[in-house]
Amino acid sequence: MSKSVVYSEYAPEPIGPYSQAIQSGNMLFVSGQIAIDRITGDLVTGNIPDETRQVMKNLEAVLKAAGMNFSHVVKCSIFLKDMNNFPVVNEIYGQYFASSPPARETVEVSRLPKDVNVEISCIAVK
Repeated sequence: MSKSVVYSEYAPEPIGPYSQAIQSGNMLFVSGQIAIDRITGDLVTGNIPDETRQVMKNLEAVLKAAGMNFSHVVKCSIFLKDMNNFPVVNEIYGQYFASSPPARETVEVSRLPKDVNVEISCIAVK
């Protein structure tokens, strides 16, 4: 089994000992992304819509680095600091999966890295 690191200069640098994504065969495992703007290095906070869009933009950059896009995603995990934000996150998330959306779970957690409100990871297959 082969394993290779996938890196995008358009997604945030990992903030710990992990890779943005690992490709093994035709499968891509994308680490959880939070709303860090790669250009400024700043967190996009203040409102859930902007934060969620930045997370999706970061996921998109990592997928693209592997030659994939959202149509290749088969599974997502969404972690929310407050489940009351679910309707807004779900609406924005859904815009990226217009047809054949992936399997998914959404869970509320007590705390996320850098105290963000949303983190999303995914698995994609080419």
